[in-house]
Amino acid sequence: MNAYQYVLLRLVPRVDREEFINVGVVLYSQDAGFLDAAWELDEHRAAALSPTCDLDGVRSMLERVRAVCRGETGRGLPTLDKPGQRFGWIIAPRSTVVQPGPVHGGLCEDPAVELERLLTRLVRPANA
Repeated sequence: MNAYQYVLLRLVPRVDREEFINVGVVLYSQDAGFLDAAWELDEHRAAALSPTCDLDGVRSMLERVRAVCRGETGRGLPTLDKPGQRFGWIIAPRSTVVQPGPVHGGLCEDPAVELERLLTRLVRPANA
């Protein structure tokens, strides 16, 4: 079993209303040497919160998080060698529109499978 930590990524299109929808998950397992992000943006749910939300900008921010997880650098991305450093960078709030939630933990056999399970359970609509 591998211990892991994860955060949900939340879309908060209007900070003044304090409403959000879960749009992604970042999972880090030091035991397994794993750090990755998965996301799914439901445009209809986002539009219900804010019809003027810049969805292309949101997608760009979510891809940026995924790039940091994978250790990509350049294009304004941080240069962080260790997965734990990159996870720490991700969980520190930087945007008012895409925000990390609190850190949670668990145990799993395969972090990639667990990432997909969390995405299905916590981000995708229940009837999907």
